[in-house]
Amino acid sequence: MKTLNLLLFFILLLQTISHFPSISAVQYEVINAAASTAGGSRFEAEIGIPYTNQILQTINHFIWDIFQQYTSEDQKQVPSVKLYVHEYDGAEAITYGEQINVSSIYLAGYQGNLKWEFTSLIHHELTHVFQWDGEGHAPTGLIEGMADYMILKSNYYPAGFAKPGQGETWDQGYDFTARFLEYCEELESGFVANLNKKMRNDYSDDYFEELTGKKVDQLWAEYKAMYESS
Repeated sequence: MKTLNLLLFFILLLQTISHFPSISAVQYEVINAAASTAGGSRFEAEIGIPYTNQILQTINHFIWDIFQQYTSEDQKQVPSVKLYVHEYDGAEAITYGEQINVSSIYLAGYQGNLKWEFTSLIHHELTHVFQWDGEGHAPTGLIEGMADYMILKSNYYPAGFAKPGQGETWDQGYDFTARFLEYCEELESGFVANLNKKMRNDYSDDYFEELTGKKVDQLWAEYKAMYESS
């Protein structure tokens, strides 16, 4: 019986490894360029570089799983990702290409569990590194909504995150669009992954109809009506 259990373990291990053939393809580097600031010091004390390296890899694989990208041919080719903690004011974090910049000023002022908040933030920012954007043609609100969809699916979303049915337009962005994408996913399993795949080289609102049989405006109207009547 022990031999059989051991054999089953190795079979499952091989299946898991083959599921992610690019498991070691991306190199991660974390630089605290604000170590002498209050936020940089808090980063070192409450988060740290080893933890950040760990979650970058974990979240990377989570994103590939949500996008159903199990081969290097499906994935955006990203040889390395750098994450900097910088002293700058404004957004909590900004991602340019394959570089994530986190504000030490934001880290210094955050009230609450900083490691949890940081992990939530990295789900959003790392999605920008690996998602397709229709070669720049996709609506910004949709791109940001997909990034917040990763936060939603990971359960790292804060108490103030949009509730289902909230929002003024489907491409309003962030948590509002994330909830709409959640609805579309419930209608058509694999919707988010397939929408992302379609946006590899271009973008069209027609993709919604191709994937669900309904135009995006109709989907949004039905989504709103469902929650307004409940």
